[in-house]
Amino acid sequence: MLTLHGIFPPLPTCFHGSESLFPEKMQENIRILSAFPLAGFLVLGSNGELVMLSEKEKAATYHAAREAIPASKLMLAGTGAESTRETIHLTKEAVKAGADAVMVLNPAYYKGQMNTETLAGHYHAVGDASEIPVIIYNMPANTGMDMSAEIILNIAAHPNIIGLKDSGGNLAKMGAIIRSAKKGFRVLAGSAGFLLPALVMGASGGILALANIAPAQCCGIVEDFQQGALDKAQNKQHQLIAANAAVTRQWGVPALKYAMDHLGLYGGPVRKPLLPINKETKKSLAGILKDAGIGPFETNIIF
Repeated sequence: MLTLHGIFPPLPTCFHGSESLFPEKMQENIRILSAFPLAGFLVLGSNGELVMLSEKEKAATYHAAREAIPASKLMLAGTGAESTRETIHLTKEAVKAGADAVMVLNPAYYKGQMNTETLAGHYHAVGDASEIPVIIYNMPANTGMDMSAEIILNIAAHPNIIGLKDSGGNLAKMGAIIRSAKKGFRVLAGSAGFLLPALVMGASGGILALANIAPAQCCGIVEDFQQGALDKAQNKQHQLIAANAAVTRQWGVPALKYAMDHLGLYGGPVRKPLLPINKETKKSLAGILKDAGIGPFETNIIF
């Protein structure tokens, strides 16, 4: 039975200047990040610009990532789509590529119809069809919906649904889910901005955009917490708050990609209609990263 513990970066998808896929650069990023004590990687989450890719590109990205992710680290694949049929199809593509689990963002276009019965039916159908475990993804900033604890617990009753990535940041709701969910169900923080509070509430780790550029610090918070070194964990958490906000709710994926370029990884361009951050924002972000103690990667590692 697969268990979810530790830190997972949601990998950005790498593009050429022409916006075509650049899988070799994503694989290079994976190899560099794999030197850190990460539990694994999420491929095609929100930071992977999932909604910008064609079906063929998604399948190609799953396969390219799996080639580079070490067998010792888990590969989680984002397969959420607006229809149950398409979600199941993408899930099967992720299985073919060798993913260990899939993460499914809830459908949200027809918000008025997305009640407990509809959403539980959607996720349970995916759980039935999937040969690998399923993780629920609650991302209200992008979907415009914040699934309630009641809805999530109904979904989580399915035996093949093993966890939740919650990016909403409602710690009381997170605690209620952890308290009431079936044995073995794991909750992962969806942002480094509330990683330590989530761990205190019983989360088992996090899927964190910031882990792409600060893997040591994010893993360090978990390690300090597990060892009872709460003062150390708190200091690391405080240090990362501004940097996390900059590459998530403030400037988003374009800022994360610039930060990766700035630090020696490959971020590259975003896909339109997203636009790169401007020169002034780049300067501000570089200062924020420096203040957070987030420095360049050693990119001359021989693999």
